[in-house]
Amino acid sequence: MKLLGRKTEVSLDDRLEALAEAGDLAEGRLGQEAVDHARAVVARAGVRRGLSVEHTAVALAGATGSGKSSLFNALSGTELATVGVTRPTTAKAQAALWGAGGSGPLLDWLDVPLRHTVEGDASGLILLDLPDHDSIELSHRREVDRLVAAVDLLVWVLDPQKYADAAVHERYLRPLARHRDVMVVVLNQVDRLPERSVKRCLDDLRGLLAADGLEGVPVLGVSARTGEGVPELRALLDRQVSRRRAWSSRLAADVASAAAALWAGARPPDALSPDTPLPHTQPPHAQPPHVQLPDALSLDAQPPGALPAAREPEAAGTPPASGQVAVPEVAVSRALTRALARAAGVPAVVEAVAKSHRHRSIAATGWPVTRWLRRLRPDPLRRLHLAKGARSSLPAATAVEVSAVDTALRDVGAAASATVPEPWATAVRHAARSRSEELTDALDRTVAAATSGRVSGAPRWWRVAGTAQWLTVAAMVAGALWLLVRFALDYLMLPGLPTPTVGRAPWPTVLLLGGALAGVLIAALCRVFAWAGGRRRARRAAKALRAGIAQVAGELIVAPTRDELARYARFADRIARATS
Repeated sequence: MKLLGRKTEVSLDDRLEALAEAGDLAEGRLGQEAVDHARAVVARAGVRRGLSVEHTAVALAGATGSGKSSLFNALSGTELATVGVTRPTTAKAQAALWGAGGSGPLLDWLDVPLRHTVEGDASGLILLDLPDHDSIELSHRREVDRLVAAVDLLVWVLDPQKYADAAVHERYLRPLARHRDVMVVVLNQVDRLPERSVKRCLDDLRGLLAADGLEGVPVLGVSARTGEGVPELRALLDRQVSRRRAWSSRLAADVASAAAALWAGARPPDALSPDTPLPHTQPPHAQPPHVQLPDALSLDAQPPGALPAAREPEAAGTPPASGQVAVPEVAVSRALTRALARAAGVPAVVEAVAKSHRHRSIAATGWPVTRWLRRLRPDPLRRLHLAKGARSSLPAATAVEVSAVDTALRDVGAAASATVPEPWATAVRHAARSRSEELTDALDRTVAAATSGRVSGAPRWWRVAGTAQWLTVAAMVAGALWLLVRFALDYLMLPGLPTPTVGRAPWPTVLLLGGALAGVLIAALCRVFAWAGGRRRARRAAKALRAGIAQVAGELIVAPTRDELARYARFADRIARATS
């Protein structure tokens, strides 16, 4: 069976599910009191739906001397309630039942042990006479608070002397403004007023109720002593009972109230307006002028096991329509990447990549006579332990670099939370920094991985230049041997060998000096190419490092921030669903 809330196309089941999810999403973000109240509403609704929906629990609530017990007797046609001048006269709620069958579990849940069956046509009516809400006895006030939070229909019994009393308006009527569909206000003892004053008092009372957000609530003038207005009140209760919907309307109002309380906790004070109602709740002029988070209806502590009846927010703002919450788009900024790159030692690594390429290039293409000296120098990348992607030996970030990263993280959190209300904005800012302790190791691994391939894969021209260098060495050796042979022959006074020339220069000298000069020239030219290749590799390494650092920033900074923003958007969507 699909259970519908009041005046809405969204089922009560869906609204309760939305409220429960909103409470879970708000855990740790909003005040625990509002979260607990939302969960209590969901739990209370689950219990109430499992009890008799054929019965409507109606409570007569009011102040001392308002005539609740007299009206209870008048409505029930009995003398069940004790009436007297000694106050208080009602210490424990009692019930009058019309059609008692199946009402036991409901009354057990309401914890009303005093029950009386009344004969009549109003089958399904459970009329409760409550203690005074302003009783000097703490237990009486707790009893009222507990039952006001649980019954299906509320009848507030006021009297001409105290109908404007702030105690009832500020502690009960105003916080229950979203329950106006399950509320009736009765001005009792009108027989004590001159006839011309009755209408004036009723109009004044309606004005006070409108200021409380209860415009349109039925207001009746009755006299329990003379019976004036009692039939009209009884007929109104009969209509409500016959509809069998007061219980669902009450639960729907509880859901809207709890959702509004959660939303009030997620709105900044300067964004709340007393002229902005929740959708399908109070009219604009009914909003009081200040914000109040959920609190118990009674100023006293709730008794053990009692479900708290929360005060409704007095200015909660309007939850946006479902799916219309706009949250900032969070991306990895250049400032963040630059700060992380400096902290990770990227400039030093990029320089080391360029130097490493030049170092290896000279070792591979330098003049063979002197290139062995280059091998005595350590490779700049290997000195940083970056050659194979292992844990690097990069120096730790300086205090300035750490401060720059911290500033960048704060900027990300501030930008992401710019349009998100407090206190949820605090959660967004915290999310941006939630994994900051992992940054150091993640950046180090990223730098090592991005540079691990920068020492492999020698360019082809290195082999060509190396071969050419060895050819020059071969020419030098050949020329030197040739000259050595000529020197030996001359020393031994043996006939010399014919020596061809190049112009006037003999070939042995050309080979020796030409090979040496060619080797030096090739080495110098290779240094130019090595310098250019080092810069090219440094640019590639810088690009790869920036991409890796951006990925780390996305995983450890942006992703948690986006998740928190998505959580807030989902929360707002669930609030809109619960209050629709």
